[in-house]
Amino acid sequence: MMRKVLTFIMAGGKGERLWPLTRDRVKPAVPFGGIYRIIDFTLSNCINSGLRRIFILTQYKSASLQRHIRLGWNILPSELGQFIELLPAQQRVGESWYLGTADAIFQNLYTIDEEKPDEVLILAGDHIYKMNYYQMIDYHRKTLADLTIGIVEVEKERASNLGMVEVDDNFRLIRFKEKPSSSELEELNKDKVYVSMGIYAFNTEVLKQLLVEDSQDTSSTHDFGRDMLPKMLKRGYRIYGYNFVDENKKEAKYWRDIGTIDAYYEANMDLVQVEPLFNLYDKDWPIRTYQEQFPPAKTVFAGDEITGRIGLVLDSLIANGCIISGGRVKRSILSYNVRINSFSEVYDSILMEGVNVGRYAKIRRTIVDKDVDIPKGEVIGYDLEQDKKRFFVTESGIVVVAKRTHI
Repeated sequence: MMRKVLTFIMAGGKGERLWPLTRDRVKPAVPFGGIYRIIDFTLSNCINSGLRRIFILTQYKSASLQRHIRLGWNILPSELGQFIELLPAQQRVGESWYLGTADAIFQNLYTIDEEKPDEVLILAGDHIYKMNYYQMIDYHRKTLADLTIGIVEVEKERASNLGMVEVDDNFRLIRFKEKPSSSELEELNKDKVYVSMGIYAFNTEVLKQLLVEDSQDTSSTHDFGRDMLPKMLKRGYRIYGYNFVDENKKEAKYWRDIGTIDAYYEANMDLVQVEPLFNLYDKDWPIRTYQEQFPPAKTVFAGDEITGRIGLVLDSLIANGCIISGGRVKRSILSYNVRINSFSEVYDSILMEGVNVGRYAKIRRTIVDKDVDIPKGEVIGYDLEQDKKRFFVTESGIVVVAKRTHI
């Protein structure tokens, strides 16, 4: 019975490694895949899993997230006790804002007391994946666990920024290491390891007791991974790992922690492959979002031999309101209301809402945030040394033009 579950989505982190996309917004509110925000994937998982009591914990730069939730996710009937509600940091239990993931829940213990759930499900609002949380809750109940953690197997190299998990043959946790060092990973005689997905299913009474205790520990950073998990393991609590069951219906499991610009870029580019790694088109597992009213996307000019002027789109995602007016777009993602003017070229790029690409401009391997006007003849992504003088450029050579940049 999922009505006995209360869900918290953590959406308050600064997302510093995604700067400058997080300069003006919190990480879960960053646009993704043309029409979505990152948090839409976690919320869609909740709705598709039958979860109907959801709190979203916010803190930093949350205005665009709040607007998105208000306009796009006000969908549950409150008279049936169902809701998706924002809980901003309020200094409710002291002078501090949220100090860590555990403290964020502690500061909202009153909501748990009001709702009286049997289990509390805690989710990250900044990952891209499809998962039926009902199956995990069912597993949690069957194992009689105090805590169940969603885990996924990844290549050893990817584990350094995540929480590494070791389990026994019954998937009971025997070790947890937050952000293991490269030397610790090298010592392992295997190519793949289990990592935490940032998904926690707690028995309510166990969670409340641990949170109160953690709040009084002055040496704690008040984080689930860093503090509470190791403490629970030491004391012999029943902690189980739930091996991620992917609803994506592809051969390889798809779970992306898009914590860096490069990871964000690659996850977007996954969507424009001939056979996309992540399936947005599955009617059995719809991904919801808020969609503004725009006219259909339009291409202009079939081309002529004299000028070569042609409105062409290949292997790309194009949102409503876009006009490709005599320019070329390949392997790219265009959000709402983007205009590509004549003789311009956009390759392997992500253009967010309201971007205008002037005539003869050339853009490659670039993320252009909202409301940027690319001048006539501008070239971005071809000379990285020049680009570094004006824009943010990642180690792998992805250029990022920040929101409302004047070029």
